[in-house]
Amino acid sequence: MKRTTTTAVAAPPAPKAAAGPAVPEADRSRASREGAVPRPRADAVRNRERILAAAREAFVEFGSAAPLDEVARRAGIGNATLYRHFPDRDTLVHHVVLFTTERVTASAEASLAEEPDAFAALCRFTHTAADERIGALCPMLADGFDRDHPELLAARTALAAAVGTLLAAGQEAGLVRADIGAGDLMVALSQLSRPLPGTACFDTDTFAHRHLQLFLDGLRAPAHSELPGSAATLEDLTLKNPVTSPKLTN
Repeated sequence: MKRTTTTAVAAPPAPKAAAGPAVPEADRSRASREGAVPRPRADAVRNRERILAAAREAFVEFGSAAPLDEVARRAGIGNATLYRHFPDRDTLVHHVVLFTTERVTASAEASLAEEPDAFAALCRFTHTAADERIGALCPMLADGFDRDHPELLAARTALAAAVGTLLAAGQEAGLVRADIGAGDLMVALSQLSRPLPGTACFDTDTFAHRHLQLFLDGLRAPAHSELPGSAATLEDLTLKNPVTSPKLTN
C-alpha cells in the first residue's frame, strides 16, 4: 500500500526588526544555547551612541545629506561599523531624529522640575536644547521623511507636551509673554543654534548662547511689542500644507 506524503508549507518570513545595536555572532549563539535574549556588547552600544552623536553634529552643519564617510570619521569608526548599525541613510536619519527628540524632551521635563521658577526653567531648557543640537530635528520638516512613523510620532507628541507644559507654566506665572507657542520657540532655537552656511565661523557655540539669551530676554512678560501672525504649535511645523498659516502684517 502506498504511503501518503504531505508537503510542509513554509511559514511566512518574519517582519524586519528596527535597526538596533549590532550583536556579535558569538553572543547570539551563546544566548541561543542559554535560552536568553541576546544583549548588545558594551562596545557596540558605545559605538552606536558615538555614531548618533556624530551624525547629529554633521546634520546640523550640512543637513541630512551629510556624507556618511564624514559621520564615520567624526565617530572614530570605520564605514563598515556604521553600516552594521545603520544599513542606510534613511535609517540613520530616523534614529538621529528619535535620539535628539528624546533627549530634548527629557531636558524640558528636568528643567521644569528642578529650577526655582518657570522662566529659569525656560532659560535652562533653551540653552541645553542648543547643546543637544536641536537643529538635527530639521529633517522632520523635509519632504519624504516619514514623520508619522509610530515611533517618531510618539516621541514628537511627548516633546510637544513637555515644551508646551514648560511654556504654559511661565505664561500662567506671568513670566513669559502670552503670544508665543512651542513652535515659535523650537524654530528660533533651531535657527539660532545652527552655524552660518558656507562659513568656518569660530566658536559657534559662544555666539549661539549669546543670541539665545537675547532671544530669551524678548520672551519676558510683559511684552513690549506686538508680534505679527499668531503663535505656532509644534504640530504646525510638521504640516506640509497647513490649512491656516501665520500671516505677516505691517
